[in-house]
Amino acid sequence: MASDRPGESSQIEAIFRDESARLIAWLTRKVGRFDLAEDAVAEAFHEALQAWPSQNWPKDPRAWLATTAHRRAVDRMRHQARREAESLDEPAVRDSVSDKAPDLDDLLGTSLRDEQLRLVFLCCHPALSAEAQIALTLKAVAGLSTPQIARAFLQTEPTVAQRIVRAKNKIRDAVIPFVTPPDSELPARIRSVARVVYLIFNEGYASNGADHALSLSLCDDAIRLARLLVQLMPDEPELRGLLALCLLQDSRREARLDSSGLPIRLQAQDRARWDRRKISEGEHELDTALRARRSGPYQCQAAIAALHARAPDHGSTDWKQIAGLYRILRDHEPSPVVALN
Repeated sequence: MASDRPGESSQIEAIFRDESARLIAWLTRKVGRFDLAEDAVAEAFHEALQAWPSQNWPKDPRAWLATTAHRRAVDRMRHQARREAESLDEPAVRDSVSDKAPDLDDLLGTSLRDEQLRLVFLCCHPALSAEAQIALTLKAVAGLSTPQIARAFLQTEPTVAQRIVRAKNKIRDAVIPFVTPPDSELPARIRSVARVVYLIFNEGYASNGADHALSLSLCDDAIRLARLLVQLMPDEPELRGLLALCLLQDSRREARLDSSGLPIRLQAQDRARWDRRKISEGEHELDTALRARRSGPYQCQAAIAALHARAPDHGSTDWKQIAGLYRILRDHEPSPVVALN
């Protein structure tokens, strides 16, 4: 039954945007399968679209969704177990999957963000190709649609969709665990993880108001994940550089778009509307990173953003130092765009 009240579907869609990645991460740990968790969470939100507008909304939408998704996952697991048992003529194991209600305490606690980070590491497993890692993370963690990911890769939607399906199948078939890897394995994954976090931020930052709420959510998610990465590896300067870059760029959030949602060029932005708190935090993270004397592309980009942030007006910008930083950035990541800048 559809709702006659405007905006209810949009509200549920907003909850899906904000909570789906966290619920998938939580349910993956509960049932041990990423693909199953993703399908069950999608089914739970579909049920919410059908049930909530025609009934009273639940007091705790996240708990309702978690319980429903867990139920759907258990149903699927039980169905699969029964089919396998029947094919082997082993009736004793047909009901071996427990339908015990999930413990929601940890879902509502602070450990949830760590589970989201585990989901990033799961998607960035070295068994997957770099392209598959990024596409799968943008889909599962950032909640981007296949068309959005295709635009980011400058590829067709079918190509990206196939890449995501293959990555999910590989995670399932290889039984890749949903855990944060041990310290010895972090360096092998951290470059991909950092790149994915930056792409999540960039997708939100580059959007021009088509879905402003989604854009802000993506930027916030990326900053939160970057902070968690710094906590995980505090001695890695490029992670601090990544966090600094995201904060310094996001500090212009309120001044970047006009009333029509169109971008305002840097020189025309009202710098009084820049977020000085984020600028201060970004500069602190950058200074900490630079003291390690191990430069990288995120630190270079953050240093460029910091020079813009420090200038009281466009004309006072230290362009000579910015040009020097772009030359350093070109050494790290040679590209026509960097050379042009």
